[in-house]
Amino acid sequence: MADVHEPGVRSYNMSRIKGKDTKPEMKVRKYLHAQGFHYNLHGKYKGQTLPGKPDLVLPKYKTVIFVHGCFWHVHEGCKYFSLPKTRTEWWKDKLYKNKARDEKHQRELKEMGWKIVVIWECEVKDGGFTTNLIKTFA
Repeated sequence: MADVHEPGVRSYNMSRIKGKDTKPEMKVRKYLHAQGFHYNLHGKYKGQTLPGKPDLVLPKYKTVIFVHGCFWHVHEGCKYFSLPKTRTEWWKDKLYKNKARDEKHQRELKEMGWKIVVIWECEVKDGGFTTNLIKTFA
């Protein structure tokens, strides 16, 4: 089955997808700020960039937070994740490489002594992410 968009239109659409300051990330940041937490953005810590560029770094707690999109980071079993029906093998390869890279970066961060919290887009949408955060800092 052919793509429903011309290559130029598809390229434009894909270029509009943001990697930073996404809506789910902004909701998590707003919640943490309201709770009085101080954090650094996009993996910055002491002038260095941490592996995987975590969305939020809480140095006081030696904790990093990743806010993952369910599609781009392969949230198995989630209603927001399904492989596209066109170019399925290409997408499968791309998305599972993303997942493997995420796991590699998380291993590296653990070896450096960081605690890791992953918040999924679907958790932000249903408000369930606050429970994970409360458990982490309790």
